[in-house]
Amino acid sequence: MGPGKAQAAARGAFKGWTAGAVEFFDQLEVDNTKTFWTAHKVLYETKVRGPMEALLAELAPTCGEGRIFRPYRDTRFSKDKSPYKTNIAAHNDGCYISLNAHALGVGAGLYMPSPDQLARFREAVADDRIGTELERLVAALRKKGVSVTAHEVLKTAPRGYPRDHPRLELLQHKGLTAWQEWPVGAWLGTAAPKKRVLDFLSASKPLRAWLDAHVGEARG
Repeated sequence: MGPGKAQAAARGAFKGWTAGAVEFFDQLEVDNTKTFWTAHKVLYETKVRGPMEALLAELAPTCGEGRIFRPYRDTRFSKDKSPYKTNIAAHNDGCYISLNAHALGVGAGLYMPSPDQLARFREAVADDRIGTELERLVAALRKKGVSVTAHEVLKTAPRGYPRDHPRLELLQHKGLTAWQEWPVGAWLGTAAPKKRVLDFLSASKPLRAWLDAHVGEARG
């Protein structure tokens, strides 16, 4: 038994999130205080974090080990001093997963690239063969209802590229991420979230492969 399967066995099979998880975030949005958090910490651990751990463990054999982000906000440079995030988020080698009071979302791709990654991304987009391939991949994802965008999108062409470039829309993206989300409902309390995550990973795999091949990891 591999590490992912062993962890899943230890935590139990993933069975989704109950209404208690949604209600927790509903209330946290209204009462984002240490008093509320302390009083509901056990609920968070069992109804919110526990299912996320089980899901990550079941995804591990195909997506690698996952990690859950800390629930505390970094308020040092923010006017909003609310201490807790109103979602639970995690990531593994394949994707980013987030649950809040309103939706379950999953994303993958190139988010906030380093300068060298952004330069390689733009060079690849500008290439007639490689860029046209990306254009087809993006169109196919959008046809499936997957949003493809970026953390930041320029209003004009980046420096060094013509404003009439045939793939200007992609060149304006500072990175490229696929994102899909589903409103919370009764389905969340079943094994359906895992299937939706896996379906998203399957749909976004060609885009992730393109980014790995033509952009890669940050260097230096």
